[in-house]
Amino acid sequence: MQDSFDVTTIIFLALAVFVIWRLRSVLGQKTGAERSPFRPVERNRTEPPAGRAESDNVVRLPGADRPQAAAPAAAPVRDWRGIAEPGSPVASGLEQVLQLEPNFDPRGFVEGAKQAYEAIVLAFNKGDRKTLRSLLSREVAEGFERAISEREQRKETSEATFVSIDKAEIVAVDVKNRMAQITVRFLSSLITATRDADGKVIDGSAEAVVEVPDVWTFARTLGSRDPNWQLVATEAGS
Repeated sequence: MQDSFDVTTIIFLALAVFVIWRLRSVLGQKTGAERSPFRPVERNRTEPPAGRAESDNVVRLPGADRPQAAAPAAAPVRDWRGIAEPGSPVASGLEQVLQLEPNFDPRGFVEGAKQAYEAIVLAFNKGDRKTLRSLLSREVAEGFERAISEREQRKETSEATFVSIDKAEIVAVDVKNRMAQITVRFLSSLITATRDADGKVIDGSAEAVVEVPDVWTFARTLGSRDPNWQLVATEAGS
């Protein structure tokens, strides 16, 4: 009886060992180093170079950490839309300005010119000499002040109301010895009138809106600490 029990036990033990062996051969063994079925690609999680964050969508390639030869700097591509036609004299002139003053912004210049145009016209009509001196070259300021004095001697007053500045475009750029001159053509809508000593309108209209064309030239020494452009010449536009 004892021998029979021992033989049966041995048989069952052998069967158990066989089943366990078959299961291990089919299912494999978990060692803790398997690739998760939900992460088909595992990356080498090395630290990214200082100052650069590694993207979660980029797989680092072998040799990516080796220093690369610096590529030659490409010439900047200017977006002249609304400012100048590519290859035109105006575009060439603006390129000269940018070579001497890389931070120059043509679009910002046009916006500033529009503000200066309105400020100067209003200051002239009000007889504001102080404002004019800050925005005009000495020669132009003297001409404006002379006209104001003559108007005052006649006891006339001038008034102007801006309706809009309909156009402001750069029409010429000249650079000589770091001195840049940029000419802008303006087209504005104004209500303007001149009154005599009795308040009667003797020129213009106090109600009608008129279109006024002007061509003004602004100048500045490039690279100087003074960021302001001054009006150096005016002429009637067409």
